[in-house]
Amino acid sequence: MGRSVSYPTGSVVAFRLLDHGEDDDVDWVYECLVDEIIDTAKAAFPSFERFDGWRGREDRILLRNAFADCGISTYCGLAAIWLAERDDARYWEADFYNPRMSRARHWLRQVSGRFIDLFGELRMVGRFSNGEAIFERSRSTRDAES
Repeated sequence: MGRSVSYPTGSVVAFRLLDHGEDDDVDWVYECLVDEIIDTAKAAFPSFERFDGWRGREDRILLRNAFADCGISTYCGLAAIWLAERDDARYWEADFYNPRMSRARHWLRQVSGRFIDLFGELRMVGRFSNGEAIFERSRSTRDAES
């Protein structure tokens, strides 16, 4: 069965290629992308704070606010930059006393378009039956190249 880049279920996802040439140092390109995500997301969404954590083994959390995690996952030169409702014990404990789930989902719907515009270079078109994903350049990327 084929495989593609991981990201949390139900998340808003923007895709990018990591390697831009044969001579690129992939680790350096990755770290530059991480810095760009942190700086850009904090400027666009001031409620985010730096956070160092993981969702499972493949999804790295870079930023967190009261409602969502922002992170990155990579696989074979493809990066998924994602925004997902928090899924940690402190979030669910706080939700028990003062419900946040509806506000979190509302906030995610509000910011999803801007998030994709900020970070998306590729758009997932679909998946084959074996799980491999198919991508195309996003419209804004194609317009910029013309």
